[in-house]
Formats: sequence, C-alpha cells, structure tokens
Amino acid sequence: MHRPRIHLKNWKSDLLSGVIVALVSIPISMGYAQIAGLPPVYGLYGSVLPILVYGLLTTSPQFVVGVDAMPAVMVGNALAGMGFVLGSEEAVALVPVISLLTGLWFLVFWLLRAGRVVKYISTPVMGGFISGIGVTIILMQIPKLFGGDPGTGELPALLLHLAGQLQSFHPLSALLGFSTVAVILIAKKLFPRLPMPVLMLALGVVLTAVFHVDRYGVRLLPAVSGGLPLLVLPKLSLLAGHGSTLVMASLSIALVVMAQTLLASNSYALKYGYALDTRQELLAYAAAELAGSLVGCCPVNGSVSRAGIADQFQCKSQLMSLTASLVMLLILLFGTGLLRCLPVPILTGIVIAALIGIVDFPLAHRLRQTNPKELLIFLTAFAGVLLFGTIYGVVIGVALSFFAVVIRAVAPPRAFLGQIPGHDGFYNLSRNRSARRVANTVIYRFGGNLFFANIDRFQTDLLSSIGPDTRQIIVDGSAIGSLDMTAAERLVLLEKGLRERGIRLYLTEHVGRLNDQLRQLGAECLIENGTVRRTVELALRDCGLEPPYPLEEWAALSENPRRDESESYAEFEWLYGSEAESRLEALAEEMADAMLKDGNLSLEAAERGRWGRFGVLDEEMLLDYVEIALERKAAAGGLDDDRLEDIEERMEDMRPELGATMENLPPKTQKYVRDRTMRIRERMKARNPEQYERLLQHRGRLGGGRKSRRKDRQGEPVPGEQEK
Repeated sequence: MHRPRIHLKNWKSDLLSGVIVALVSIPISMGYAQIAGLPPVYGLYGSVLPILVYGLLTTSPQFVVGVDAMPAVMVGNALAGMGFVLGSEEAVALVPVISLLTGLWFLVFWLLRAGRVVKYISTPVMGGFISGIGVTIILMQIPKLFGGDPGTGELPALLLHLAGQLQSFHPLSALLGFSTVAVILIAKKLFPRLPMPVLMLALGVVLTAVFHVDRYGVRLLPAVSGGLPLLVLPKLSLLAGHGSTLVMASLSIALVVMAQTLLASNSYALKYGYALDTRQELLAYAAAELAGSLVGCCPVNGSVSRAGIADQFQCKSQLMSLTASLVMLLILLFGTGLLRCLPVPILTGIVIAALIGIVDFPLAHRLRQTNPKELLIFLTAFAGVLLFGTIYGVVIGVALSFFAVVIRAVAPPRAFLGQIPGHDGFYNLSRNRSARRVANTVIYRFGGNLFFANIDRFQTDLLSSIGPDTRQIIVDGSAIGSLDMTAAERLVLLEKGLRERGIRLYLTEHVGRLNDQLRQLGAECLIENGTVRRTVELALRDCGLEPPYPLEEWAALSENPRRDESESYAEFEWLYGSEAESRLEALAEEMADAMLKDGNLSLEAAERGRWGRFGVLDEEMLLDYVEIALERKAAAGGLDDDRLEDIEERMEDMRPELGATMENLPPKTQKYVRDRTMRIRERMKARNPEQYERLLQHRGRLGGGRKSRRKDRQGEPVPGEQEK
C-alpha cells in the first residue's frame, strides 16, 4: 500500500487550500444533497468523513472528493424512477444504501484492477473529457449567479433551463456573481498568491451583515441544524423490495465516479509528474463511499471544481483534505449560524472561477497548431460529455483512443532512405535535401508491425517506388516487431513477384523474433533464399555494392578531409524538416550579431558550442545566410557600408577551401553542388529580395570572385574590433 500523500513541506498553502475548499464546499454540497433527495445538511456531512478517509488513502497529493453533481443527479433520478418523493423519509433511508452498494462495486473494481482502463485514454481524450465536465458544471451553476436555480442534465437541457431562468434574473445578484468571477480571474493573473476566494467570502459576509443584501432579493444559504453527524448503518432490508434497481443504479454511479475521478486525478498526475496508483485509488474511492453511507450521505465523487481551487493555491499534500474535513467539522459544531450570511451568487462565482481554470482550451489550441486529428479527438470527447453525459463521454473517449491506436497501426510512419555524400548511415530522403538514393536501389523504412490492415499500404509503397533501373528493394524493418499470417503470406507473394521482374527484395534490421514468426507462419522460404538479412549494409553487399555507395545524381566524395565534421546541416534537416531554412536563418542572425559584437570573424568559432562544425560544402551555404543577415542589418541602419565591405572581404577569405575541394570533385558532384547553391539562393532571393540584391552588389555569384573595394589595410582591425 502506498504511503499517504501527507507532509508538512508546503503546510501554509495546504492549510489555506483546505480552508478554502471547505468554505466553497458549503454551497456546492448542500445544493447537490438536495438534488440527491436529502436535506441540505447531509451535504455538509458528506464533506467530513468521506474527505478524511480519501485523503488518508489516495496517492494523489492534491485531488479531493465530495458531494458532487453527477452522482447526486443519478441518485435523484433513481429515486424518482422508483416513485419516491425527494426529501422524504423513504428517500433519506434509501440514499445511504445506494452509497454502500457503490462502495462495494468499487471493491469489485479494485479486485479486477479495473483502473487500468485509464492507461488507454490519450491526452486529447482526457483534456476533452475534463473540459466537457467543467463546462457542464459551469452551465449548471450559471443561473445561481443571477438569482436562479441550478440546472441538471446535458447541454440541451441545461440551455433550455438557462433560458427559462432568465425570467428570474436579479440585477444585484448578477452584479455580485459575475463581478466575483471577474475579480478572482483578474487577481489570479495579477496577484496569484492572494487568497481572493477567501476575501470574496469575507466581503459577502460584510455585505449581508452591514448592508443586508438579502433584503434586496439576494439569496443566502439556507439555515441548517448544527452538530456532529450520527453514524448509522444503512437499512439493507430495503434491498428486498428494490434490490435489482438499487444494484444497477449503484453500478452506473460507480462507473461514472471511477471514470470521472480517475481521469481528473490522472490529469493532475501528468501535469505535475508523479505516479498515480490507479488500483490504490479504487480502494480509496471504495472507502470514501462506505464512509459516506455511514453518515447517510449520497455517493461522493472526485470534485473537479474543488481540486481546481486547491491547485490554484499551490496545494501539494493531502494535508489539504484533512484540513477541509476539520474545518467542515468546526462549521457543523459552531458555525452553522454564520452560513445564513453567505450570499449564494458570490459562492457560485467562486466555484465558476475555479471551473474556468480546468477547461483546457489551451490544449485544444496547441492541437490545432500541431495535430488537427488529435484536435478532432479532443472536440469529440468534449462534445460527448456535453451532449450525452459523463458515462457516454467516457465510452466515446475510450473508443476514440483505441481508434487512434488503430489508425497509427494501419498508417505508421514510413520513409524512403538514401545517403548524404561523406556521411555514414541512411537518411530520410524527404527530410534531407542533400540525401540521394543509392543507385538502382530502393531503401524503405516501415515504422510499425506488419499485419492484415497495413500490408496493402506496405506493398503499395514498394511497388510504386520501382523505377526502370531498380534492381533491389531493401526494407529497413527496425520498427517491425511482429507480423501476422496475412502479412507473411503477402511477403512471400511479393518477393516472388519481384524476383520474376528481376528485382531482389530484402528484409533487414528487424529483431530476431520476427524470423521465428516467419518460420512458424510458413514463410521460411524468405530465410532460405536470402531475402532476410541482418543489416541494410549486408543486403547491399549481397547486391555487389560496397561503400562508398554509388548515388543517383551524385558521385560519392572519394576524399573529404573534414568528412567527420560535415554533419551539421544534415542534423538541421533531420531536426527541423521543413523549418530547417528558417532555423538556419536564425543561426546566421546570431552569428552575424556575434561578429558585430566582438569582431570575431571566425566562422568556426561562431559555430562551435551548439552544432559543431559545418562541412566544407555546407559552409558556402551558411556564409550566404550570414551575409544576408548582415545585409538586413545594413539596410536597417545598424551597419555602415564601409564596415559591411570590410566584414565581407574577410568572409571571402573563408571560401578558398571550398574552391579547392570543388576542383577535386567529380563533374556530377560539382554540378550538384552548384545546382543546390543556386536553388538555395533562389529561395533566399524570394524570402529577402531587397537584401539579396544588396548582396549581389557586394559579391559575385558562385564561382566568380570579386575585387576588393578597399585599399591595402592588411592587419588593420575591423572598425569596432578590439586591438589585441
């Protein structure tokens, strides 16, 4: 069993959070107790023992349970369906029986390790789910801001209820309620450590005691009787007449509570980087439900709103729950008379301000920018909770998560590979402009397991890659961990069909277990005929190709004195893909600033420390980018022409090594370098036309030198450079 998450390291914030959670729980728990068919005071009872028990057993440092919307509504609906009047003696007797059965269901879930389902729910699903719950509860509470009654149900019912409550609109209540929300949100931004909810509660008491706002129509909390809750055993005899209905109702409630509470508490675990033991959580939920049944309370639930308030005040320990339980106990003993001084709109504003903080629209914004498919999953989970309720929202979320897994498995990452001259290894052709195919060879990387649903995509990719000069296809299967019978049979047929066309097929780089599966699935012929090889290099050797491999449109560099140092631009493209050029421009800007700041015109010194050294062929491109950056600075007035000429003259001294290297390259290689340079310069011209034209005024195109515009100033430092 995990050690309880209680410590004193953050005791000030934890105590403050507990006090605020207890005060905010007063209107929430009293209201939902009535919805569940109980007198309001039972909501306060449910905020003592269940919270205390949960705080001692949970593995979450800041989550909190309490009487909450979803189980309260479900209990009320169950009682109404059985024909009982809410608030009657029969209802008061039946509710703790439902809580007891809910706790027993959690013990069953604990034995079955049912909490593992949360592992299969992705971050977009979780974010959409929590946001949907937050918006649902906000819509339930909004009428209380302006003097109306809270709503229940899903989005259509809540909107209809909200429209109907507008006839009860009370201006002073609305002023108090909406201004409370605004003040707390503004203070959260400007003064995050200021306990504004407590201050607003104090303000509410002052407004009632001094100005008697209740006389002007502002609702106050109803009066409740004080004293400790009496411990009672639920009347199990009631199961005789309503057993099946109560069992099914409690099962539904347990499923909803498990889904909502596990997802919400797990979102905090991900946010703060700690481990949540889902099995231990189920045991904590069971204990909280059983404790609630002993005081006659309805089933409790993980409270998103109260946990949001605790998090807002930097709660780091379940000392918060213990404090909240103690404060509620003191209120029951000595403070029930003061409850009549608390305006409902202000208390509701505090709750809504906390709920706004847990609606994760920033996640939706990030998904919109990075992954529209996951944004769709977020929005679907969000809409599922709003339109169909928590339990159906969970089902939709889990289904979406599994659907996303299936989509990724059916369409895993794939890439065609080649080599960058002078570099070892094989690189994605679409992500590295300098990479070229090995002559007469297709090298293909498949990023997932092979099975019936994706073998068609695998085969189509290979067949569509065949050109008139293709002699061999090599599959890099380093990400293929398994295959099924359909995939094995199709591989055999594919290899046979390619061999008849004079093309060899190789399967390489995979784990040894895959060879065992090939033999077990009747595809041992692929091993016997040499289709399966351990590495890409061995497959190339089998085709008669040895390094340096002949590349299409490029003759390999036979000698490159700085081969090991020519990795930087390849790494740029690998890291940033389509953003490589803009990132290179940013690096050139930094290098230009460094040159102007300390007069150090050593390109190698400017590069060192982040990316190592660029290769000889890549330096020409980098120098172009640096010169463009300098031209921009000159155009902006930050660099005079004399100094610009001085710097560019010195930069020209860095280019001779490129010319010497170019002369020793084969003609195809020289042509490729020139073509690549011209393509890059055309893109530079399109992005920075004015600066590019200024650059041409100061230097010739590739291959042409330029005469110095300065007199003999050898040894003279660049203006602004420190003399040594």
